[in-house]
Formats: sequence, structure tokens, C-alpha cells
Amino acid sequence: MRAFVRWIAVGALLWLALPAHAESLRCTKGSATEGDSRVSVLYKCGEPAFKDSACDDVYYSGSYQPVPEAIGRAYVPCFPVETWIYNRGEGNLVATVKFRSGKVTSIQYSQSPG
Repeated sequence: MRAFVRWIAVGALLWLALPAHAESLRCTKGSATEGDSRVSVLYKCGEPAFKDSACDDVYYSGSYQPVPEAIGRAYVPCFPVETWIYNRGEGNLVATVKFRSGKVTSIQYSQSPG
């Protein structure tokens, strides 16, 4: 009986260690997933309803401390980030696709862009 309980506990721990599944965006020419390029998403899903681009913070190596803007803009190139909004029609959630350095970093669904 103890061996059975031990196997159940080991199985539960292994199940918890599995990586989380990333969101994907199902489109007419395939599914866009994390790691896809802008060109790939554009091919699979077409033009988004809205695009926005910005410059993301640059962090000191090995820390969570951002480089001050005065130093960062003068000496360290920024990381370009883009946000694309796909309005998938009545009854569907809005898809927000975020890119960093030209690759999809996240896909999120919500009732309104944000």
C-alpha cells in the first residue's frame, strides 16, 4: 500500500513539473505560436486591426534592475517591441500578440485590447 501511495505522489510531482502550454492564435493559414516571426504571423493571420511599437527597457546583465534611460538610450540599443491586435469577430475574444525583437513572446485573449 505504501508503494502505491509513493507512486501516486511521484506521478503528481512529475505532472506538476510539466511546462505550461503557451497560447496560440488559430488563423486561416495555420496557427501562430510563441517564437514565430512577424512575417510568419502576417502570412498565417493577415493584417491585424491595430499595430503599436515601442522601445522596451534594457536591464543590467544578471539583474532585474533596468539601465537608466539616459545611459540606456545613449549607449545601449533598446529592444523593439510590437503589439498587434486581432479582432476576431462577433462572439470571439480579441487576440493580443506581442513581439520582442521580431519574435512572438506572448498571445493573450481578452474582451478588449489591453
